[in-house]
Amino acid sequence: MLKKYFLFTLTTLLFWSLNAQEGLPIYSDYLTDNYYLLHPSTAGIGINGKVRLTGRQQWFGVEDAPSLQTISVSSRIGETDSGVGGILYNDSNGFHSQTGGYLTYAHHILLSRNPVDLNMISFGLSAGFIQYRLDETSFLRNGITDPIIQGIEQSAVNFNVDLGFSYSFLDFYTHITVKNVLDNEGINFNEQGLSFRNLRTFLITPGYVFNRLGSDWSYEPSALLAYRDATEETFADLNFKVYKKTYYGALWGGLSYRRSFNGAQLLDGSGESSQRLQYITPFLGVNYKKYAFSYTYSYQNNSIVFANTGLHQITLGINFGNTREKYDCNCPHIN
Repeated sequence: MLKKYFLFTLTTLLFWSLNAQEGLPIYSDYLTDNYYLLHPSTAGIGINGKVRLTGRQQWFGVEDAPSLQTISVSSRIGETDSGVGGILYNDSNGFHSQTGGYLTYAHHILLSRNPVDLNMISFGLSAGFIQYRLDETSFLRNGITDPIIQGIEQSAVNFNVDLGFSYSFLDFYTHITVKNVLDNEGINFNEQGLSFRNLRTFLITPGYVFNRLGSDWSYEPSALLAYRDATEETFADLNFKVYKKTYYGALWGGLSYRRSFNGAQLLDGSGESSQRLQYITPFLGVNYKKYAFSYTYSYQNNSIVFANTGLHQITLGINFGNTREKYDCNCPHIN
């Protein structure tokens, strides 16, 4: 029973500190040619439609460890300037889980006179439902009672929207998104049931692709800056990606470093100290004709961690509907 209480407390704290966010968690899967998971303005932004399927598992060998599964589809509507998309996901973390889905509309405005010169602004809106669940059915056994535990599976459903803006100019791009625009009520586990707290999040993702004329190699530094309004949390990703063109498509890989600017307080034996979340994420992928495959590994680079097995993710993808001419730029996310 003590173990159950410990797991309940631990997973509740993890839910608040790591996944205390409404909607799809913000991991590094956007680096596997999947910016649409973060930014609604990128739905249909490329010359191809895209389907991406991801599976993420944390802490192998640990029971009820966090895991995430997503499937996303986005494409232009024929030859128009409009794009649409959809995302389904399941995010589980011990006794907590959330399942959600989004539908997206985006509009892309080409500012250049020549249709192959990339100078484009994009706007996107995603609307979605998220169902939260807290499974307490195994907490109370053998007649033991506790006023804070209901012994049932609590659930709540929420509706929210994301707004996004993108600007793409030749080899440069930036995406700006406000997630969870609506101001919903707070999360609360009590006798009245489960409610939820809105955590509005602001994201900005700039990047640039360098390529020497005639070379098969391209280099892409980028960054992600995120700020969560309700908790005043801030973190940043610094990314570097390398592409190698091949006759069948491309090989690519890179490294991402995530750092939180907010520390968690802890006791280290000699007093109170703080620790800031740090992740190092190498990733590797291949594009073979219209197919894509990638593997991502994230390692938490902190002195105190729950487990040392890291986070593993596999992404499978397929491109479809290539009916437009490529832009005259080094822009792999669009071409």
